[in-house]
Amino acid sequence: MQIRISRPASHLTATLDDTPTAQAPTKALPLTSTARTWGEEVYFDTGVSVPRETSARQVVDPGTVAFWTDGDALALPYGPTPISRGWGSPRTEFGGECRLASACNVLGRLDGDPALLATVRDGDPVRVELVDE
Repeated sequence: MQIRISRPASHLTATLDDTPTAQAPTKALPLTSTARTWGEEVYFDTGVSVPRETSARQVVDPGTVAFWTDGDALALPYGPTPISRGWGSPRTEFGGECRLASACNVLGRLDGDPALLATVRDGDPVRVELVDE
């Protein structure tokens, strides 16, 4: 299943795994929200609650689409966050890790370059919708 994440200046698509956690937020689509940034992560409220899975992870690869169960939000990391090892230092083995605020359910991956998220600003309007197959 594929979703489109749009803001006024651009959009990205993401491919989600076929899991119950991935299906829950997609049932609420389309949705509009407000982007928030935290280091090199963009996240936004979905208005959907799902339980944390036993496979939830706190450290993920750039471009992972994650569901932050503590905040009912989609989290889109593209680089280090303020709690990443080596935050603020030059990119190293640990300085480039994507460490989320807490363990999150992994839903899928962004299609394309996750660094495009660097242009998202805190407060940008965001729209998420299913991509017609």
